[in-house]
Amino acid sequence: MLDLTPSSRIVVDVRNVQKGFGEGANRVAVLKNVSIEARTGEIMMLVGPSGCGKTTLLSAIAGTLQIESGTINVFGNELEKMSGSALTRFRAANIGFIFQQFNLIPTLTLAENVGVPLLIQGISSSKALKRSREMLDKVGLGERWSERPNKLSGGQQQRVAIARALVHEPPLVICDEPTAALDAQNGEIVLDLFRQVARSPERAVIIVTHDSRIFSYADRIARMDDGEIVDVKEQTSQQPQFVHEHAH
Repeated sequence: MLDLTPSSRIVVDVRNVQKGFGEGANRVAVLKNVSIEARTGEIMMLVGPSGCGKTTLLSAIAGTLQIESGTINVFGNELEKMSGSALTRFRAANIGFIFQQFNLIPTLTLAENVGVPLLIQGISSSKALKRSREMLDKVGLGERWSERPNKLSGGQQQRVAIARALVHEPPLVICDEPTAALDAQNGEIVLDLFRQVARSPERAVIIVTHDSRIFSYADRIARMDDGEIVDVKEQTSQQPQFVHEHAH
């Protein structure tokens, strides 16, 4: 039978990565020989207890944290071999970040906040504004594009941060606890959006989360403990559902 689905390929390849903090007797090993991969067309979730190294691994994949040994290859580029300026340009063009702290600029409107990645890429302010408003529509905040972030709840600010991460259509989207501040209704909106993003050609989504409500949206779940990947499980292709309960 002819398979018409786009072929999934490895776009993030982490091999034998080690990273620690501190020196001598005070050194703490945070990543211990970690190897993992992410593929196009999938949502991969990194789960595990607090302090197990999930966010450190995410930062290393994003190129914002230098590793001590091993290799991280993203879209054919070995991050540890790139110069600082080349890495900055690479991140701006290829990676969308969603942070726990939102990092919105209080003096800008929602649309201006969302448009920042487009302006960095040299897109005109009028085109950036148009695309920003379209993206805000997708996260359910289109009518509030001219407001400032301080008028929004934490969950709404998180949706603006998600819109900003996706507006320049990056091929890799990296998220640190993207649903922690969201109720069930907004969580479904966001996770459905992530699934659309992942299913686009040549896109991969990596999510660090403690939120068991969203596990069913993952294509693969990698469990970490004490700086190591302990197992990676493929998920069944059932219809994902946002579990309507409080996350623990």
